[in-house]
Amino acid sequence: MKNIVERTKKDGSPIKVLIVDDSIFITKQLNQILASAGYEVVGIANNGGEALELYQELSPNIDLVTMDITMPKMDGITALEKIIAFDKNAKVVMVTAIGKEDLVKKAILAGAKNFIIKPLDRTAILARLNAVCADLC
Repeated sequence: MKNIVERTKKDGSPIKVLIVDDSIFITKQLNQILASAGYEVVGIANNGGEALELYQELSPNIDLVTMDITMPKMDGITALEKIIAFDKNAKVVMVTAIGKEDLVKKAILAGAKNFIIKPLDRTAILARLNAVCADLC
């Protein structure tokens, strides 16, 4: 099994991630955590509408999406539903603040593969993402 710090696909290429969050601080933090663990961030979106556009544009070259739940213009659950409608095999991991358990449950029922709780913890993030991407590696 690969070390948590070295995450690549079976062919040796990095797992490609789309980060979706309206917080510049969170996107920067996720970008740094993922890049340091061998993931390749292929896009960053600030809301669900941008996420859907980027996902469709970059597909099939996206392996994973981290999606904030609460965002302006289009929330993460709506974007999740639209991405799943576009690609039923999409791997989307929701990112949310503590106390939003009802929204996390709704997201899981809509097709999210896992969730990450803010504030972000590097070890927890990588463990959740690695579990979701296990079939790629």
